[in-house]
Amino acid sequence: MSLVSDMAIDLGTAHTLVFVKGKGILLDEPSVVATTEDGKDVLAIGSEARDMIGRNPGNIRVIKPLKDGVIAHFDATKKMLRHFMAKASGGKALLRPRVIISIPSGITNVEKHAVIDATINAGAKEAYLIEEPVAAAIGAGLPVQEPIGNMIINIGSGTTEVAIVSLGGLVVSKSIRIGGDAMDDAIIRHLRREYNFMIGERTAEQIKMEVGSAYPLPEQLIGVKGRDLSTGLPKMLEVPSKEIYAALQESVREIVSAARNVLEETPPDLVSDIIERGLVMTGGGSLLRGFSTLLSEKLSIPVVVAEQPMLATVTGAGKALDELDTLKKVLFTKKY
Repeated sequence: MSLVSDMAIDLGTAHTLVFVKGKGILLDEPSVVATTEDGKDVLAIGSEARDMIGRNPGNIRVIKPLKDGVIAHFDATKKMLRHFMAKASGGKALLRPRVIISIPSGITNVEKHAVIDATINAGAKEAYLIEEPVAAAIGAGLPVQEPIGNMIINIGSGTTEVAIVSLGGLVVSKSIRIGGDAMDDAIIRHLRREYNFMIGERTAEQIKMEVGSAYPLPEQLIGVKGRDLSTGLPKMLEVPSKEIYAALQESVREIVSAARNVLEETPPDLVSDIIERGLVMTGGGSLLRGFSTLLSEKLSIPVVVAEQPMLATVTGAGKALDELDTLKKVLFTKKY
């Protein structure tokens, strides 16, 4: 009996998720690789590597192989994919699987080929690419194969994808390289500028999750641990949530603008569908407090967050595995 199973992979800037056909989502790990200083030896991958961020000595490099949804470090990506594919299969796969990878809709052909090459090098027999908004829409349960306008916004760590999906494809789409990471960076910059106070990426993400919002909400105070840059010493700082709200506004405005642009370019018949059916939000960024309320106000359409927004893309790519043979004509691949 063959021990190989086809896989779907949501290769994200912050997290990689692996769906194994017939078994479901078997892996959700940070997209992080720790190597020796020269990059030759891998010391840790995934959660273990993420725990080293900000704590690693000079002889250990901690790499995020993907930036803004695309491959920034090819070799590290290849090693990370090989590790995750083996881990998801329980280390028992004897044959090379067919793999579907979700990608941002706005990446170039060169970037697409890089993802395909990394996946084949990691052990796949065949590799196919599915655009994130299509995968997310499938995973959110939208009737993407029907002649109906489905509007989806997928806010990931590195990119935000906004699209109108109908008859199995993208009618209008926009991909911007702004997402959760840009919001974290905005918080870091704000605290440094206003308080001469330095925090790390993980602290910024925690602040965003606890008190960040896209819409004005009741005031809260959050205690933040970091370094006072004027003394170089550790310090606890109390920050009002309204300042975090203000720091996030630039990223939020760009995402709202992208959604507005997609609606403006949508054919009238599909716009009528969107007015009736609304917009579905997926991705970790959709969990930012008040974001669905803000989008509904700014776009004048109903907005809902998918039931499991962070799993929608990999779930949709996993469902596409069941129709891989019929979808081959519309999925991007590369001949070897």
